[in-house]
Amino acid sequence: MVYKNGKDILPIELLEEVQKYIQGEIIYIPKKKNERARWGEVNGTKELIKNRNSEIYNLYKKGFTIEDLIGLYNLSETA
Repeated sequence: MVYKNGKDILPIELLEEVQKYIQGEIIYIPKKKNERARWGEVNGTKELIKNRNSEIYNLYKKGFTIEDLIGLYNLSETA
């Protein structure tokens, strides 16, 4: 999230209207629902987990045991 000063980006009329509700504090304005990124898309987490899961699956197909994979990837034995 990037901080921007309202006086630098809002028309004066809108800034004055917002100041009726809040002044001198930080306010978060969410993106429109249809413009939101899905979980992990912005910071790359989704892709990292996808790649990790592919690695685990490929190692399993090559003969690594569940116990081997638990140790290699610090996984839990429970589902």
